[in-house]
Amino acid sequence: MKSLNLQNPPVRRILLIRLRNIGDVLLMVPTIRAFREAFPEAYLAALVNAGTEEMLTGNTLLDEVLVFDPRWKTLPFRQRVFQEGKFVWGVRKRRFDLAINTTEGDRGAFLCLASGARIKVGLYHPRGLWWRGRVYDRLVRIPDWKAHLVEQMLEIPRSLGLNPQDKRVEVFYPPEDRGVIDRLLEKEGIGPEEDVVHIHPTSRWLFKCWRDEAVAAVIDQLEKKGNIRTVLTSGKEEKELKRVHHILQACRTRPVSLAGKVTLKQVAALSGRARLFLGVDTAPMHIAAAVGTPVIALFGPSGEFNWGPWGNGHVVVKKDWECRPCGQDGCQGSKESRCLEEISEEEVLQEAFRLLAQPRRKPSGGLP
Repeated sequence: MKSLNLQNPPVRRILLIRLRNIGDVLLMVPTIRAFREAFPEAYLAALVNAGTEEMLTGNTLLDEVLVFDPRWKTLPFRQRVFQEGKFVWGVRKRRFDLAINTTEGDRGAFLCLASGARIKVGLYHPRGLWWRGRVYDRLVRIPDWKAHLVEQMLEIPRSLGLNPQDKRVEVFYPPEDRGVIDRLLEKEGIGPEEDVVHIHPTSRWLFKCWRDEAVAAVIDQLEKKGNIRTVLTSGKEEKELKRVHHILQACRTRPVSLAGKVTLKQVAALSGRARLFLGVDTAPMHIAAAVGTPVIALFGPSGEFNWGPWGNGHVVVKKDWECRPCGQDGCQGSKESRCLEEISEEEVLQEAFRLLAQPRRKPSGGLP
C-alpha cells in the first residue's frame, strides 16, 4: 500500500460509505465527527442505505446524506441499470478527494471505486475478495474485533493519522416530531409532566426478543407503581406487530402502544421524552442512548462488547454463560434463545426501579 498524503494536495471533499443497518449507521457519528474536526472546511458527505438516513439527517457535522436504495436490484434489468447508473454518476460528479468504505461489502467497494476519488480507503478482511486490494489505496485492519463498533470504526481515522477525542453518538429530530409524540401521548391521557418508560420489545430478528409474558409482567409492575406510564413501540413488519399484540394481551394494565405508528425520528423524540428505555439489541436501543436516556438492554446471542448501548449510565442485563454470545439465530437454530428467555422479571425490574430513582437527566438530541 502506498503512503497517503491528505494535505498536498489538500483533501477538500470527503465521502464516508456505510451500507448497513440503522444502528450501524448511527454508531458511525463519532467517525464522522473525527473527519469534521480534522477537516473543518471540507465538504463532508455520507452514503447510506435507504431506510437508515434518518440517523444522520439534521446532523450539522455533514453537508449531505446520499441515499442508495437496495431495492433497485429488484427492478427489471434496464431500470436497475438506469437507476444505479444515475446514482453513481451523481456521486462521481461531486468530485470527492477521499472516499472511505467503512464496511467490508462489495457494493461499498464498488461505490468507493466508482466515486473517482483520488484516495480510497477500505477495511481489510481476511476473507475479502482479491479485487478489493486493487480498489483501495489503504486497507485498514481492525486490531480488536471484540471492541465496541464505535471504537472499531474510529480505527479508520486513526489509521490516517487523526486523533478522535469526542466519541459521542447523537441523533437529531425536529420540534415537529416531538410535537407529534406529545400529541399522541396526550390522546392517551399522558400529560407533559408524567414520567414515561419507553419499551421497544421487538427486533427484526425475533431470536433477540425476550419472553412476551415477561415483558407484560414488567409493564404491569411499572404501571402499578402509580406515577409511571409505559409506551411500546415496534417496527412495522407484521411479525413485530403480532409480538406486541401478544404482549398487550398478556398485560393486566393498559400500556400505550405506538407500535408501527411512528418514524425513527419520532422514536428518538419519544426516547428523549422518557425517563427510561427498556429493550433488546436493536436500533431503538442505540437511539435511546444517543438522546441521553438511561437504557436497560437485554442481550442474548449477540455480544454487548460490540453492540451494547454506547455511553455512561446504561445497564446490560445478560446471562454470564460460556455459550454466549454465540451469534446464532437461537439455540441450535431454534429461533429461541435460552440465554434471553431465562432472564427473570425480577432482574429487569430491580434495574428499572434503581434507574428511575435517580435524578432525571437532561436529554440531548433535537435540532442541532
